Amino acid sequence: MDDPFNLREDDVVVIRAFDDWPEHLFQVWEVYDDGITGYSITGPLEGVYGEPAFDLILRVHSRADG
Repeated sequence: MDDPFNLREDDVVVIRAFDDWPEHLFQVWEVYDDGITGYSITGPLEGVYGEPAFDLILRVHSRADG
């Protein structure tokens, strides 16, 4: 799957609620064909590394370039 959000390093996205985790913000480090890597920056997962797939991303919260 191609990146449907045209994400770049340091963009911030909203990750949808899943399992027992609430919706939260996530800072992008790297973008791959099937998802992204980075760190949660809000919520109970704040500071935790993750590799969410694109289907967990609700929307772009902010772009690295403003």
